[in-house]
Amino acid sequence: MGLKDKASKIDFASIMPAAQPVPDASKPKTAPGAMMAFANDQRSELLRENEELRIRVAQVGELEGRLSEVSAELRSWDGALPARSIDTAEIARSEFANRHESAFVGKAFEDFKREIQEAGRNSQPIKVRAIAKPGEGPKYELVFGHRRYEACRQLGIPVWAVVENLDDRALVEEMDRENRGRADPSPWEQGMTYLRALERGVYPSNRQMAAALGVDISNLGKALTLARLPEAVIAAFPTPQSIQLAWATELGRAFQEDEAGLVVRAQALVVDKSVHSAKSVFARLVSPPTSSAEATPPIVQASHALKHANQKVGAVKFDALGRPSMRLSVKLSEDQQQALLKAMQGFVDSL
Repeated sequence: MGLKDKASKIDFASIMPAAQPVPDASKPKTAPGAMMAFANDQRSELLRENEELRIRVAQVGELEGRLSEVSAELRSWDGALPARSIDTAEIARSEFANRHESAFVGKAFEDFKREIQEAGRNSQPIKVRAIAKPGEGPKYELVFGHRRYEACRQLGIPVWAVVENLDDRALVEEMDRENRGRADPSPWEQGMTYLRALERGVYPSNRQMAAALGVDISNLGKALTLARLPEAVIAAFPTPQSIQLAWATELGRAFQEDEAGLVVRAQALVVDKSVHSAKSVFARLVSPPTSSAEATPPIVQASHALKHANQKVGAVKFDALGRPSMRLSVKLSEDQQQALLKAMQGFVDSL
């Protein structure tokens, strides 16, 4: 038997030493080692948790910063009213409105209207208040934004507006404050607002109105003087907006001292008003006549007798300006007095 054959019959596995298991290096061999390994594992876990907490704290800080910014933004809108698109046909001009029709014509207004047309709407909303009992008419009354409203009305587009419930006093104050902030209305227009507020009893006196509006009482008085001038005098100027506040004192004096003459001079200027500047009109109105030809014609009063049972009991007179005065020489009972007052008030209301 050859060596090769002998070698093939040898069981090498039986004579090789058994393989020894490799010890697990990750496992401690002693109790102290096991405790150290456990402590290391806990420390690693704590470090991992601390890192997660640090990241979360940073995220919370960032969120708090964003929350603070959003809160500040919300506070800036506190009390703000939402704007809405309203058909101009649903809005009526206020009786306190201080805009003369001449404010809605001319190049400046056409340029303003073109800006709104190009933008598609008025960029700054107007303010309106709801009408208590609108019926079939307009639902809102204009508070401020007369030029923006008129521009949208002429363009045939809705107007961007906010709606707020306001009483008459709040309406007058907001209208005055908004308009003065724009330095836009003329002294005469401003005076018309003041006059209507006084006539409606919104304010009991000039002084209280000036205090409420935060305006100089002297300037308020001058604006009222311009507003109380006869229509013929206002019509003599190129536009009401051209009347200066500084002219109020002299115009008021001419009105008090020579009302009829002031009106006659104004009527003469209306004929060729396009020829004269506002300053020239003012000078002519307050200047006394320099010759007999320019003298004021005497005031003619038309008298009409009032009769009862064919007996004259009084008379009604009309001066050159058409202002009436009445005198009765009969004694009236309390009921008759009330009936007369009611009839006169009804006539005045119908004017």
